[in-house]
Amino acid sequence: MANREALRELQTRLANRLQAARSEGVQASWLAVEAAGSRYLFPLAQSGEIFPFTSTQPVPYTQAWFLGVANLRGGLYGVVDLAGFIGSREPAQRADAGRAESRVVALGATLEVNCALLIDKLAGLRNAEAFASVGEPPAGSPSFFGNGYTDAAGAYWQEINLQALSQQPQFLSISA
Repeated sequence: MANREALRELQTRLANRLQAARSEGVQASWLAVEAAGSRYLFPLAQSGEIFPFTSTQPVPYTQAWFLGVANLRGGLYGVVDLAGFIGSREPAQRADAGRAESRVVALGATLEVNCALLIDKLAGLRNAEAFASVGEPPAGSPSFFGNGYTDAAGAYWQEINLQALSQQPQFLSISA
C-alpha cells in the first residue's frame, strides 16, 4: 500500500512540475521514461497527460504492439506498447499485475493523434544540464530517434521525437 501511495505522490509531483514548466517557461526539456530497460526522453512540448495504466479494450486484427483502446479522461485513445513497437521486447507480454509502475503517456494535443504510449516507469523531468554528453542516434536507428544523451552516471538516454513517431506509416498502420 505504501508503494502505491508513493507512486501516486510521484505522479502528482511530476504533473505539478510539468504544469509549472509549461506556465513558467520551459526549464525542463524532456519527460524521462523507461521501457523494457531502455531510457527515453519525450520532448515536453510534444508530450501530453500522464495516466496510470488501465486495462485496454482489445481491437481485433491489429499489430501485437497495439494494445487496444482506452478511455482516458473521457477521450478514446489508442494505446501502443512503446517497447513492443520499437522492438525492445515482445509486445504486451506482461500480466496486468506487473504493471503497478506502468504509465500511459498521451501524445500532445498539438500532434492531433489520439494515441498514448505505454511505458514501464516514469523517471522524472530532465533538462540539457542533466547530461554530460550528447551524440547522434545509433546507426540504423528509426527516423523518429533524436539525439542520444549520456548522464553523469553514464546512463544512456534516447530522445524520441513524438511528432515524427506519430507520422510514421508503420505507427499509423495498426492492422495486422
